[in-house]
Amino acid sequence: MAAVPAPEHPLAARVVSGDVRALARVCRLVDDGVGDYQTVLKQLFPHTGHGWTVGVTGMPGSGKSTLTDKLIANFRGKGWRVAVLAIDPTSPYTGGAILGDRIRMQRHYADPEVFIRSVATRGALGGLSRSAADIIRVLDAWRADVIVVETVGVGQDELEVTQTVDTTLVVMAPGMGDEVQAIKAGILECADVFAVNKADREGADATHRDLELMLALGEVTFGAGAAGPQGHHGVIPGGPTMSDGDAAGPPQGASQDDAPPVTWRPAIVRSIATRDEGTAELVDRLEDHRRWLYGTEAGERRRLRRLSEAMRQQLRNTLIEHADLQMGEAIDEAVLAVSRLEVDPYTAAEELLARFRGE
Repeated sequence: MAAVPAPEHPLAARVVSGDVRALARVCRLVDDGVGDYQTVLKQLFPHTGHGWTVGVTGMPGSGKSTLTDKLIANFRGKGWRVAVLAIDPTSPYTGGAILGDRIRMQRHYADPEVFIRSVATRGALGGLSRSAADIIRVLDAWRADVIVVETVGVGQDELEVTQTVDTTLVVMAPGMGDEVQAIKAGILECADVFAVNKADREGADATHRDLELMLALGEVTFGAGAAGPQGHHGVIPGGPTMSDGDAAGPPQGASQDDAPPVTWRPAIVRSIATRDEGTAELVDRLEDHRRWLYGTEAGERRRLRRLSEAMRQQLRNTLIEHADLQMGEAIDEAVLAVSRLEVDPYTAAEELLARFRGE
């Protein structure tokens, strides 16, 4: 493989060299979408591909932030460089992140190998900031070994975290009605590992049993081919086969003692984050999924699907930006025409598309 050229842009070069101040500045530029941030992103991209991304999501109040704090400590105990992207609610006054998640991670600020960034949702669906995917790439270029992405929560149509990260941890807590919400939101489809947090509370056993039952029902559905070959966990009828040349192998630092399973069944781990109980096992299960992701055909297909969706989303964003720049007035006129019932929105959209194409 040819050597990756050093970035020409000074900010990009400083990020690649590990400069934390430059990293913070680039994250700000990307989040605000200002300056020559796209040039920086383009030059940083060849330096990505090192970091493992872990999404932490779940219902508000399930203890995601406290658990994330403990995960950071466990990752640092392995000698890893850690980056955290905390997706906070938007402040109604400034439009920026409220920074609630940062409060629970203060003890890590003195560690030069931990970088924590909060960004606001700013109305974006999916619990993720619009700039999250780009900031993750910046953190990757900084050579973070693991990038933890904590979302504000999940809803029925808010599951895009699975399209942005390698491994998804869904945090649940007993007595919160999470089980019903999980079914509604389709969390079973997105979770790679479950944490039954606050496991010292009454109802933890019931929550664990309910998850086991729902996973068993999900396996029957997957086995029947309902999810098809595009299923999130790669569980397909008959399962994929492996040959010596198929597995890319786990990233550097991952254990290779045992071959990863051909299919992935989400693990369930009980934890009490406030007492740091269960977090070590949780990290082990997350790493198990990492090995599966990089060591099986199904994992490879999932990574390619995620990249495909990211490319399509980037194309959609680019087309919309160009359309707004080139036809802003025409779009406004079409909106008025539709509001007056002079034309239906479908015909208006077709006419705008034809105009955009120059037809």
